[in-house]
Amino acid sequence: MSISVILYPVLIVGAIGLIFGCLLAFASIVFKVDTDEREELIVSELPGANCGACGYAGCSAYAAAIVNDGAPVNACSVGKDAVAEKIADIMGVSAEAVEPKVARVMCMGTHDVSIDKYEYHGISDCAAAARLAGGAKGCPNGCLGLGNCVSVCKFGAISIVNGVAVIDENKCTACGMCINKCPKHIIKFIPKKNKVWVPCSNNEKGAITKQYCSVGCLGCKMCEKVCPVGAVKVTDNFASIDFSLCINCGECAQKCPKNVIKTDL
Repeated sequence: MSISVILYPVLIVGAIGLIFGCLLAFASIVFKVDTDEREELIVSELPGANCGACGYAGCSAYAAAIVNDGAPVNACSVGKDAVAEKIADIMGVSAEAVEPKVARVMCMGTHDVSIDKYEYHGISDCAAAARLAGGAKGCPNGCLGLGNCVSVCKFGAISIVNGVAVIDENKCTACGMCINKCPKHIIKFIPKKNKVWVPCSNNEKGAITKQYCSVGCLGCKMCEKVCPVGAVKVTDNFASIDFSLCINCGECAQKCPKNVIKTDL
């Protein structure tokens, strides 16, 4: 066999590879996208959780949005004020304080105080269980306790205790991952400065509520009547607190006949 039979194809393939290599090198120069060095500096200051609480896909996307689109420098709830101040220094702007928030589970229906509609034996997934008649919990808005929120929390702040999700507020960074994952939408953000809240999501009439939960809100309006600033309202049989008005007096909690309203006072 002549050596040319092997040599020529090798040379041709090599030449093609060289041409394409040159073209790629040329394209990388022509179409090069210059990255603002401030993006890298901001990413280095962010916690790297990539949780999406800032409203962007991750820390890199958030950094790019700050530099290119003027996104607020204080949107990182994980890093809080310390990170906001560092990013503000990089951008040469002033940073407004980040109001500390905490996620809380608006349900107290543990196994010992609530009744299930049926015994669930499916996969351990809240979303899957919710597709079966809303889940086993008698309350249509009760925590299913299968731990979807636990699985997405990157900070180990959530655990399931007696059938209900419980959040360790010392570990919670208010990233919002659990809120997005809960199919019942019963995990809510509350400003840390507010010490009074209603850990219940039931909105059925009191007579019905009593049938499946002994700690559910009855919508009796006693809390609404005693609130001195009008921060408590009962709508659709459920008491809710306007945290922008609440003065943490605790009057509503003291008056609640079911002890549904909780305080940290």
